[in-house]
Amino acid sequence: MGEVFPKCTIPSRNETPISNRMTIKAISDLHLASAANRDALLELPDFGDDWLIVAGDVAERFEHMQLAFATLTRKFAKVFWVPGNHDLWAIPEERGAPALAGEERYQALVQCARDHGIVTPEDPYETWTGPGGPTVVAPLFLLYDYSFRPDHVSRDEVVAWAREEGAVCADEMFLNHAPFESRDHWCERRCEETERRLSEIPDGMPTILINHFPMRSDLIHIPRAPRFTPWCGTRRTEDWHIRFNARVVISGHLHTRRTDWRDGTRFEEVSLGYPRQWDQNLGIAPYLRDILPEAETVQEAASSRR
Repeated sequence: MGEVFPKCTIPSRNETPISNRMTIKAISDLHLASAANRDALLELPDFGDDWLIVAGDVAERFEHMQLAFATLTRKFAKVFWVPGNHDLWAIPEERGAPALAGEERYQALVQCARDHGIVTPEDPYETWTGPGGPTVVAPLFLLYDYSFRPDHVSRDEVVAWAREEGAVCADEMFLNHAPFESRDHWCERRCEETERRLSEIPDGMPTILINHFPMRSDLIHIPRAPRFTPWCGTRRTEDWHIRFNARVVISGHLHTRRTDWRDGTRFEEVSLGYPRQWDQNLGIAPYLRDILPEAETVQEAASSRR
């Protein structure tokens, strides 16, 4: 893989960690096509023994994926990654060159992450035994199947229905689903395999479920584009937080940072977003969401919902 994709120059690891308290943190939608986001990534301090969850949409190009993987593994003890739709776009590395696409691109991204010691959806689940543990950390790749739509809108009509109010998604052009018949079928295959693996987690073990796309339709709050929902997930996962004993469910994609609660489970949307969507004067560090251990206010909120 190192011969196929260009290497990046990464600063040496900072010797002074930002905290001596082990935590799990999360962020998504770094969108490193933006130079401002790349510069801010390089300025992140060292987080010592903390773990980091990266919930997709890192970049469209392998050069920037490697920049992120190499940088983050120098600043965190362990890093988890799941793909977002932008990561999967069939974008050539050089003008006129062929682009990796579909399952082939996904597997190349997995290998790229593994080359940097990052845990992917294809790897065994890890168990956090630090403060707030034990908890199984489960990175997932589920995609979407256009089922987040009104019941009266058919699958064949859904893209046109979305376009009626200006909602379009570049995935229709760039997210190749080869060798699967459609994105729907790719999603179905991913959900079936993931469901099997999650079912093997011992009963009673709490989990952190990580997926780029929201796992419930009622978590989607995008007033600027209310008909964008078909590209946001699948109804198949609506009850997975209950079935698989999720303590926290982490997602991105929507660029609407927020915390929601359903059935005593905390749902965290952890997007950074494009430069206009975050305060560059602050840097990226304040946008890292603390997942475990839970703050006292989170524990109180969780208790009140159980």
